[in-house]
Parts: sequence; structure tokens; C-alpha cells
Amino acid sequence: MQPNIPTPAAQYGASARRWNWRRALSSTGSTGDAVFRVILFLCAMLILLIVVSMVTMMAANAMPSIRRFGFGFLTGRDWNPVADSFGALPFIYGTIVSSIIALIIAVPLSLGVAVFLVEQAPRRIARPIAFLVELLAAIPSVVYGLWGIFVLAPFLRVYVEPPLQKWFGWLPLFQGRITGIGLLTGGVILAIMVTPIITAVVRDVLAAVPVSQREAALALGATKWETTRVVLANAASGIAGAIVLGLGRAIGETMAVTMVIGNVPQISASLFEPSYTIASVLASNFSEATDELYLSALIQIGLILFLVTFMVNGVAKLLVWSVTRGTSGTARAT
Repeated sequence: MQPNIPTPAAQYGASARRWNWRRALSSTGSTGDAVFRVILFLCAMLILLIVVSMVTMMAANAMPSIRRFGFGFLTGRDWNPVADSFGALPFIYGTIVSSIIALIIAVPLSLGVAVFLVEQAPRRIARPIAFLVELLAAIPSVVYGLWGIFVLAPFLRVYVEPPLQKWFGWLPLFQGRITGIGLLTGGVILAIMVTPIITAVVRDVLAAVPVSQREAALALGATKWETTRVVLANAASGIAGAIVLGLGRAIGETMAVTMVIGNVPQISASLFEPSYTIASVLASNFSEATDELYLSALIQIGLILFLVTFMVNGVAKLLVWSVTRGTSGTARAT
């Protein structure tokens, strides 16, 4: 009986199968490259798994509140843990209003700084200013909160809110008590915190606009301001993405806002009145939530904040990518 010796064709087939396995994972066919690609893929899937597990865990723990209140949780105005009555509308209102105030203040300032750094300032001036702007983003939130309590709130109470009430007191926005603690203070401190983010992204978006567009505008006789307008028009979607990204930061900011907004669950037309945000109610009440329904309501609020922030940042990334994608493609073509 002859021994079972593999033929050369069989050996070639086995070798081809092993080669195809490596080729499927790496274009070079190298075992090291294939293993490296598998590790990177597992790392990427781990991030996705963490996000999915967070949403699943929060949704599961929020189920008692979801079953109890349903859609009325979003429209309810009463927040009374003693009576097991929970409504998130005051927190949603405070989050929206404070974020809008922040954007109204931060967007013009950020656009002005970014345009100056990219289009106007010499390099020796642009670099130090850009460093200082980015340094603002590195300051801890609690430091902003302390500064807001001891510096910003007294300044607004003495020098800003009385003139606003005197000149525009006929509007509901500027009526009520003047304490220096409220929606206006929360919005101002949020504006200071989101300005570095918006400025940095807008600066990168403007720098990504091809130089040929500036040269073409100048060659047609456009002034420096008209050329800047052309650049801004081409970077419009990226600028919108930067603004939305700043909005996402404003919505999720916690400690600084908690320390200056007043933390009162109410809906008031006056910007001088204290209020609450979704993030601040989580920071203030989570340690006191001993009841299951109370804890479930807070987790449901956190789930709402998570989903809103996730969607806002996703939209911002898509808008910024729509600008940088075209620029990178042009650079590769040239």
C-alpha cells in the first residue's frame, strides 16, 4: 500500500488557499499586515460596541420612567421627586435658551477671530493669538464656573443687567429680578467656552479653501474684503458645521453652567431668572436619587442628552467633511 503523499497540485492548492487568506486581509499578502489589520478592526468595533452598550444600558434603566410617563415626560413642567412627578420641559427649555445665547455671542466673535487669523494677520501675530484661543479650550470647566461666580456674575449684575432692564425692560426677556445668576449668565459663560472650538474649526475650514480661489478673485479686481467674502461663501457648509459643533459642546456643558445658572426648574421668559439645563440637573440631583423612579427619570434625561449630542455632533462632522473632502481631492489631483 502506497503512502498518502500529497501531489504537487494539492500542495499548490493549499498554499494558494493560505495566500488567499492573507490577501483577503492585506493587499501585500504579509501575515504581519493581516494581523495588524485585524487588531485595528477589533479596536474600531470596540468603540462601536461601547456606544451601543451605553445606549442600551441607559434605555434599559430608563424603562420605568418611560413606561410611567411616556411622551408626557418631555412636555411635563413639574419636577417633584417627593410626589413622583417628573417632567423634563424646564430642563429642555433652559438648555435651548442658554445654548442660543451662547451661539449669538460666540459665532460673530469666532468668525471674526478666524477670518483675522487666516486672511489678515501676519504669521508672527497669528500664531500667538491662535495659541491663546486654543488655551481657552484647555481651561477646566470648574475654573470657568468659579470665575463665573466671583467675577462674571457680579459684573453682569452691576454693569450689564441694569442697563438692559432700563432700555429694554418693556420686553419680557429683560424683566424680573436682577441677581447676576440666571440664564443670561449661563449663556455668557457658555459663549466663552465654545468660542475656542468654533474658532479652531472655522480657521481650519478657511485654511482648507484652495489658494487659487483667492488668487482668482484678486485677479478679477476684487478687494481684500470681497475676496474674504468669496472664501466665506466656499466654506459656508464647514462654518455651519463648526457652529453646530459648538452647539453640541454648549448643550453638554455641565459644571460651569451648574454653578451660575441658578438651578431652579422653572420656565420663565426673563433671562435674568434662574433656570436649569439637562446637564446641570444630572450633576445636581444624581447623588440624591435613591428612589428607583427618580433614578430612572434622571437616566432618561441623560439618554435624551446623549442622543441629542450624538446627532448634533454627527451633523457637524458631515458639514465639515463636505468642505475638507473637496479640498483634499483637489490637492491629490494637483
